[in-house]
Amino acid sequence: MKNFALSKNTFGQLCLRTEDGQFYEQVLPVKAFPISLPGECIAIVDRDGHELIWLDNLNQVSAENQSIIKEELANREFMPVLTKIAEVSSFATPSTWTVETSRGATQFVLKGEEDIRRISKDTYLISDNHGVQYLIENIQTLDKHSRRLLDRFL
Repeated sequence: MKNFALSKNTFGQLCLRTEDGQFYEQVLPVKAFPISLPGECIAIVDRDGHELIWLDNLNQVSAENQSIIKEELANREFMPVLTKIAEVSSFATPSTWTVETSRGATQFVLKGEEDIRRISKDTYLISDNHGVQYLIENIQTLDKHSRRLLDRFL
């Protein structure tokens, strides 16, 4: 188990005290593979981006550090999971999509078909015109109507 301590300073910034007693302020946890390995391959970097700690898996740290890391990652990351495609304004791009996500219903504009990227066999990433990325974790879990609409753009 990796032996270090994470805490927050009075400004709410994450701080790290290493096993040998060195103290770093304004550190950040960063996922190396946020989609394919969300709980693995996490680095804790300093404010200049230099790696201070490498974790192959979150299980390598105490429950308290795990909680802090998960909280920090959740605060930094905004990637809603797309669960349903209700409507698409047009099958030509740009088009407005009305969708359901893990964070509620929304609409976004798809600029072009190249903004739908295949990550793996069943996983896709859709970027809207503002750069927000929507994750489809498994295309097979989408309802038939949603899959049919998505197929028009693939």
